[in-house]
Amino acid sequence: MVQIWSGPDQKPISVDVEIKAGTELHQKKRCLEVCAGMSVSVIIKWGGQEYSISTLSEEDTVLDLKQSIKSLTGVLPERQKLLGLKVKGKPAEDEVKLGSLKLKPNTKIMMMGSREESLEDVLAPPPENDEVVNDFDIEEEVIEVENREENLAKIARRVKDYKVEEMNPPREGKRLLVLDVDYTLFDHKSCAETGQELMRPFLHEFLTSAFEDYDIVIWSATSMKWIDAKMKELGVTDNPNYKITFMLDSAAMITVHTPKRGVVEVKPLGVIWGKYSEFYSKRNTIMFDDIGRNFLMNPQNGLKIRPFMKAHLNREKDKELFKLSQYLKEIAKLEDFSFLNHKHWERYLSKKQSQ
Repeated sequence: MVQIWSGPDQKPISVDVEIKAGTELHQKKRCLEVCAGMSVSVIIKWGGQEYSISTLSEEDTVLDLKQSIKSLTGVLPERQKLLGLKVKGKPAEDEVKLGSLKLKPNTKIMMMGSREESLEDVLAPPPENDEVVNDFDIEEEVIEVENREENLAKIARRVKDYKVEEMNPPREGKRLLVLDVDYTLFDHKSCAETGQELMRPFLHEFLTSAFEDYDIVIWSATSMKWIDAKMKELGVTDNPNYKITFMLDSAAMITVHTPKRGVVEVKPLGVIWGKYSEFYSKRNTIMFDDIGRNFLMNPQNGLKIRPFMKAHLNREKDKELFKLSQYLKEIAKLEDFSFLNHKHWERYLSKKQSQ
């Protein structure tokens, strides 16, 4: 609907006019809507970067959003998958208006999808310099941080204040397996059309096997929104063959001071042990993470997994989870994990399998 002035008196009359997307008039209409307080601002996360979009209105559709994303990333709308953008539990269709989604200002939306040129080069060899994960060997830290009073106090506060949303109840007599997400179960930086393409090989077989002996907890250094979205995309949350006990996000982590590296964030298992002391302890817990510093508060319980990167190149040859499922099965026979050195898990497994 637009107004025009007609006749000698120049009185305004209203006329229905179809305004085509992409035209100058459409852009002016969109600007008027934004100025009228109907703007929608979102942040798109893709390929390890964030893209801010603030030129849309509540009358624009999901397809308009995808067109805006295309102008920033080069990913065609039909190749885009927007995680967490749902209507009544189902992915929002292209014709859905953004206003109906009730998005908060600067809502972050994770996108999966590849540019056309990326698909052509998907099997190309990786660059010479692989990405270096910001990490360090915890053995370099001579002074132990796990028993410092200030760190134990932080854990006590997390035990008291952090709210755990149980997905399934802990099971009596089971060990505890705590799993990181990014680069442990999922290549979160490579481009792909679906999460399945970035999933680490043998993930579901690994979790199915582990569930026989272990309660499974997911712990990622991101927000719960992203953890939930990733687990649903990977088909982990509602898998019929295993169950996740609960998930923890970055809010359950603490900061500790190290002599050489300064202040770093870590994942203290004491938070779980404090909340579930009747089920889990140092004696029956193991945690997988590709970043060793996350074990600083509980080095005896950590197993540093090889990071899963460049999924398009490595998905056919990565067998880390397949081998680790065998290791978990072997140590599940033990009453106490505290004497194990998980750094040599492959040596331990080889020895047991040769007996």
